[in-house]
Amino acid sequence: MARITVEDCIDKFPSRFELVLIASNRARKLFTGEKPTVEIDNDKNTVIALREIAEETQTIEELKNSLIEEYQVNTFAEDEEINEIENNSEDNQSEENIENILEEDTVAKNDKSLDEMEIENPQDSSQNLSDDNKDQEIQ
Repeated sequence: MARITVEDCIDKFPSRFELVLIASNRARKLFTGEKPTVEIDNDKNTVIALREIAEETQTIEELKNSLIEEYQVNTFAEDEEINEIENNSEDNQSEENIENILEEDTVAKNDKSLDEMEIENPQDSSQNLSDDNKDQEIQ
């Protein structure tokens, strides 16, 4: 069988770069043990990958999705878990903010009560002083 070239496959993709990415990804997968969808004919993995693309034994979309999955760091399930964790942390932060506000209100009320007590106490102590002065004058 005649060798296949990039020109034989370029009409399947909008750019040579995309073709090279997909073909190289397919060749790596063949190297790691995936079964080829065309006859091997003692060809190297890159040639087999290009022949698969030219003969369209796998759809272009399948090959593109395979490439995306190869380089994708997070899966959709992991993304959902991350979003769930973020939502829970936001909820916890909201709860903590509410607790902080309530705590600040309580502290403010306690401070106000202490201030009122201090205001009342000096009056009591001044009355006590004046009572003491009267007692001294009487004697």
